[in-house]
Amino acid sequence: MTMTRYIQFFGLILGIVAANVLAFSPGFVGLGFGESAFQTALSVTLLFGSVLALFYGSYTLLFKQPVVLPVRQIETHEDYVEALSFYRRIKVLEEDITLGLSQLSRMKKKKETLMNVLHQRFDPGELSFKKFASVTEEVEKLLYLNIRSILNRLNVFDEADYASMMKSKSVNLPQKLFQEKTKVYNDYLTYVKTSLHTNEEILLKLDQLLLEISRLDSFEAGDIEEMPCMQEIDQLIKHTKLYRQ
Repeated sequence: MTMTRYIQFFGLILGIVAANVLAFSPGFVGLGFGESAFQTALSVTLLFGSVLALFYGSYTLLFKQPVVLPVRQIETHEDYVEALSFYRRIKVLEEDITLGLSQLSRMKKKKETLMNVLHQRFDPGELSFKKFASVTEEVEKLLYLNIRSILNRLNVFDEADYASMMKSKSVNLPQKLFQEKTKVYNDYLTYVKTSLHTNEEILLKLDQLLLEISRLDSFEAGDIEEMPCMQEIDQLIKHTKLYRQ
């Protein structure tokens, strides 16, 4: 279960407790039992509804399996986190999924840090600001593109078939068929790992860019393209886009 669900669950509990405190406190609504049939019925209804809300909310947030979000509907950072978290159940990819979620979190923080530094060093209307901000946006899009591609692969990854194949090995399958199936699944796993490695490169380049910006005292906008890190980022973007064509 994601941290968001924990927060929602505790929020539900606090909401139910607060509603009952307000309803039964003499200084507020002052509901109780025995003073009148209507008040007793209302009190019982509120308590019964609170119990139902707690049970239903607990089931929905703690036990109900989440529905995977279609890749084409993913738009926000939270959408990517939710979609990727769904695949944590795949044991063979659990560490990779954890790494991917870490990359999403780090990307968000690094972008915020970089944009804060840019706002401190430049005016938003300056060409230097726009160039640095533009390359930051491109790098972020590239990382999300890699995560999206991973999700497309995970969406068609048959965990049950993979587990069955690895359990039986080549005992119940002709050797050639076993090798072919193994290659297919290895291609899935290799693609995921390769995309994650690329993301690590992206995050490293952002760290290097941030360091280079912090070291610069003054420079012209035309010098930006000559910065080693900017050139490396440009090459990484071009290489990745070419690789995905």
